Amino acid sequence: MSPANTRRHLLLSSLALLAGWCAPALAHDFKLGALRIDHPYATPTPAGARSGAAYLRTLRNTGDEPDRLIGARTPAAGSVEIHRSVVDANQVMRMRAVDGIDLPPRSELQLRHGGEFHLMLIDLKAPLQNGDRFPLTLRFEKAGEREVMVWVQQPRDAAAASAHRH
Repeated sequence: MSPANTRRHLLLSSLALLAGWCAPALAHDFKLGALRIDHPYATPTPAGARSGAAYLRTLRNTGDEPDRLIGARTPAAGSVEIHRSVVDANQVMRMRAVDGIDLPPRSELQLRHGGEFHLMLIDLKAPLQNGDRFPLTLRFEKAGEREVMVWVQQPRDAAAASAHRH
């Protein structure tokens, strides 16, 4: 093998090895026992916003026992509340803090923008900008805690995200 081919082979081998090491860090789904947490994300906030929202594409309980999401925390905000959106008798959307979300056995729940549940980030330390990432620790009644990485991204349905106001 010529010196140029040897260097090229070494470079390609190094890149392949590096990609293998980085792949787990780039994964966007997380596990905690029987729980599967798929694609934690947050939407960008305007400058000066004091609150934001984080979501989970899917939260699955693959086990035979129920569990419950009971809290969260992040260094990106002073506190995190679990919020539920409901339409009242006057057809007005109301958001209220709840003490948890039930996860029955073998169930799946989506916490997406425009949906029933989300994680409210209160007293943001800085605006959430498209492309940012931040850690979020989810607390479950039985499974315990799991830190996930939240990616800030503009959702495909930007109109639904901009409708979320507090």
